[in-house]
Amino acid sequence: MTSSTIHRVTTLDLAVRAVAWPFAEERRAEIAAHFAEQQRARPKLWNGRVLLGRDAVFTGGHLAATYFETDFASFLAWRDWGFPDRSVFNGFGMGALRASDGAFVMGEMAHHTANSGRIYFPSGTPDLDDIKDGRLDIPGSVVREIEEETGLFPADYVAETDWHCVVTGHSIAMMQILNLDMPGEAVRARIEANLADQDEPELSAIHLVRGMDDLTPTMPRFVTAFMAQQFASR
Repeated sequence: MTSSTIHRVTTLDLAVRAVAWPFAEERRAEIAAHFAEQQRARPKLWNGRVLLGRDAVFTGGHLAATYFETDFASFLAWRDWGFPDRSVFNGFGMGALRASDGAFVMGEMAHHTANSGRIYFPSGTPDLDDIKDGRLDIPGSVVREIEEETGLFPADYVAETDWHCVVTGHSIAMMQILNLDMPGEAVRARIEANLADQDEPELSAIHLVRGMDDLTPTMPRFVTAFMAQQFASR
């Protein structure tokens, strides 16, 4: 099992720069073939532009890194082929929704998505909409993903100031706890009502996590590591 390290930080300094990615350039034909194969299984996959990171440095309560633009097909191939370029990482924000009764709220990804069946907090690979004044706006990305996937808005929760950066292999999940003023079952009902109004929702089910017994193998390691820390501190 891949181990995880959790850094608790208060500031994120994520510059976006024009950086050539040799992996994407040198293996373009293989990447295109791989993506075509994935699209045959999931026709809704879209080869949009995304942002990946490099040169991550944690200093005290600070995370600094550089992000660059690439296409989703290259990201998918890099992930599926075992991260052949180890200088790159997938760094994304996650809104750790916590209900008033202490339950954490996660979504199960729908079949048509690239992470079908996986269960985790609302999140997404950063894209060009997340760039603000030449920097990656992770707080803004979290707000956007929460709204798109669950229908919840900033007025529905209070965001804690710290970020729990869970480093697992070649990913950094930047998690921010979002406290909701409603119990877990009410949160689930509200999100399910929102999903019912969508033609093709990203989530197929909502899960409440109240303790270690609620963790499942379909949850990524960065999620279970974060949850273990949260439950240990109670």
